[in-house]
Amino acid sequence: MRRVLVTGAGGQIGWSLLCATPPEGLDVRGYPRSALDIADADEIDRLVCDTDLVVNTAAFAAVDEAETDRDRAFAMNADAPGLLATRCALLGVPLIHLSSDQVFDGKKQAPYTEDDAVNPINVYGASKAAGEEAVRQAQDAHIILRTSWVFATHGHNFVRAMLDVADSTDRVRVVDDQFGAPTSANDIAAVVLAVGAKLLAEGGPYGTFHYTAGGSTSWYGAAEAIFEQVERRRGRRPAVEPIASADAETPAPRPKNSILDCAKIVAAFASPRRPWQDGVAEAVEAMMDADEEASAP
Repeated sequence: MRRVLVTGAGGQIGWSLLCATPPEGLDVRGYPRSALDIADADEIDRLVCDTDLVVNTAAFAAVDEAETDRDRAFAMNADAPGLLATRCALLGVPLIHLSSDQVFDGKKQAPYTEDDAVNPINVYGASKAAGEEAVRQAQDAHIILRTSWVFATHGHNFVRAMLDVADSTDRVRVVDDQFGAPTSANDIAAVVLAVGAKLLAEGGPYGTFHYTAGGSTSWYGAAEAIFEQVERRRGRRPAVEPIASADAETPAPRPKNSILDCAKIVAAFASPRRPWQDGVAEAVEAMMDADEEASAP
């Protein structure tokens, strides 16, 4: 049995990795930040020395908060992954490190490939880009997996936010000039585990890869899909008003284009990519089921 260690197991992707059914021969165990601080070399060594593969999902993911807490964002998203990669290299353990579409500036008129130069436009993106480089410098046996617009039935995300306002307002204003692929953490978890199994069996390939759901939309389009699902089940929904990014007034600017070209990971690992609509519909149904169960007398 090959042992897989998941860091950041309290987050969306980490939690989904622990809930997933792993490929045969993999034993997956995970630790939230409270149980494993990847900024602590002694803690890393204690757990990684008994591990065959590390999957790092730990991150400072509060994009707007990073604008005013730059030191913490870089400590968690750049310095800590660099230390983790260094210790993994010394212990001979390969590393899969999760990264973000926000390492790009969003100005490209086509999907971003792994060979495109990074040029982040916010502190979060800059910290993730620095983390990628720290991993590359420290550990040859690594995969950096960039993804985008992640959601899960666990934690805070766009789908959860839209469901929370569905019954409390008649109209929602949502940005319609940022484009990406809403991607289920369940799908990411399945791909990470399949990739990990191949790395352990074949010793590669390593490098930087992109993975998202199939297709793309705007945040406005995603909101419409969520509320269509809500309306089919509850018979009511709020109207969605499209707005420009400038009118959203968020502290951190976001890339206008977060669409990632995923051809490389499909070719290397035959990674499936279901349409983003399927993942959203699945999550909405699961969340509504859980909400109704929680509110039942």
